[in-house]
Amino acid sequence: MARYWIGTSGWHYGHWVGVFYPEDLPSSQWLSYYARSFPTVELNNPFYRQPRPQAWDLWRRTVPRGFLFAVKANRFITHIKRLKGAKEAVTRFLEGAKRLGPHLGPILFQLPPSFHRTDENMGRLEAFLASLPAGLRYAVEFRHRSWLTEEGLKILRRWEVAFCCFDSPGLKTPLVATASFAYMRFHGAEALYASNYTDEILFSWARRLVDLGRGLEDVFIYFNNDAHGYAVANARTLADALASLDAEVVAPSGDV
Repeated sequence: MARYWIGTSGWHYGHWVGVFYPEDLPSSQWLSYYARSFPTVELNNPFYRQPRPQAWDLWRRTVPRGFLFAVKANRFITHIKRLKGAKEAVTRFLEGAKRLGPHLGPILFQLPPSFHRTDENMGRLEAFLASLPAGLRYAVEFRHRSWLTEEGLKILRRWEVAFCCFDSPGLKTPLVATASFAYMRFHGAEALYASNYTDEILFSWARRLVDLGRGLEDVFIYFNNDAHGYAVANARTLADALASLDAEVVAPSGDV
């Protein structure tokens, strides 16, 4: 049975003060506080800009042993270069991510909605995945429904890359695994990033996620509905729901 790593997509949200973070807690201590409640987080910052080495090092030093960062790859690779001629950018990005050391979890490549499944783009994806360095775990999030077919999944299976499943108001994906681990993102049930999942919905998801995890090593799950702290509450509820089904839910560690 898989281990279930449950957290949120990002932690640096001012609107979580008073909802999750104590009112008097400095923002510099938010990550260490977060890591006492969750064993993993999805690191969004690198998607928008390449962090300086000092930033990677600070994140590594701040979290306890056993904590994992899932890292969203820089959009220059996926949205500007569109996977072509991106070797130098990938090398630079991974050099930074590897500074997380034992805290580095899966790398997520989120493709833009305009990246449709065509023969040319399938070839691009194949060549890109073939060029990725071995020894790391990778996931791909498709944002156009044309990829949600067996043809798209076959490419990921060939390279042992995880298919990023997600739930969002406008588009939902199949719940499938294409590698030894699975990756799941919750963007919101009704309004993108701004809707709360009910306990009933989350318990239903828990049963489906238990089925997904059979035969896998790990399942990484992140809530991206950060408005009003919904992500925090929903992540906790899902963890409880999975635990009630005897799933192995990874607990946070306070041992830095």
